[in-house]
Amino acid sequence: MIELRPFASLGHADHGWLKAAHHFSFAEYRDPSRMGWGALRVWNDDEIAPNTGFPAHPHRDMEIITYVRTGAISHKDSLGNEGRTEAGQVQVMSAGTGIVHSEVNIEPVTTTLFQIWILPDRRGHAPSWGTRPFPVEARDNRLVTLASGVEGDEDALRINATARVKAATLRAGSAVQWELAPGWSGYVVLASGAARLRDLMLHKRDGAAIRDERTLIIHAEQDSEIVVVETIG
Repeated sequence: MIELRPFASLGHADHGWLKAAHHFSFAEYRDPSRMGWGALRVWNDDEIAPNTGFPAHPHRDMEIITYVRTGAISHKDSLGNEGRTEAGQVQVMSAGTGIVHSEVNIEPVTTTLFQIWILPDRRGHAPSWGTRPFPVEARDNRLVTLASGVEGDEDALRINATARVKAATLRAGSAVQWELAPGWSGYVVLASGAARLRDLMLHKRDGAAIRDERTLIIHAEQDSEIVVVETIG
């Protein structure tokens, strides 16, 4: 089963400094049919104006992955961590027993990013934060695991969930094969470009929810960047 979720069908909010699109119910956007997908609870598509951002606020018992598409985001938290994550890179935060953080765009241009929330495998993990550069060229025409809680994914940033976050950059005319293990579901969002998933066309910022599928081929109609989440259920 593959369900296309066009960008226009998402929940949308305009806060002036922040323009957000919600793939799943979040804040004022409520859709009982879009409460999550497996352990994937939130996928927000955010545009953050220059010299603005999210002031310090708390979280607990959630794995929060930020994939920066353009610009950069600067992070500070109550554990003393500070960092800047640039376009094409990812940061992870395990809220665990509790963490307070801010995410601010101090750049002179608008920052765009995906903020992905995944339910942890249990409550009460120790909070943590991490970021790491992943060479964008290593993702040419292949899915690379950026964050994972699955044993054996040693090169990925660690999250406390049976889930993976992957990304690929595809050149026009190329394709990538995506394998889902039995019992796993997937969610894919096209960060840029245009691509075909079987008989469905995905355009920039469209999503697709996938369940009960094993082998999928994503064909790039244009140069494209894709981000996927795999979870149990």
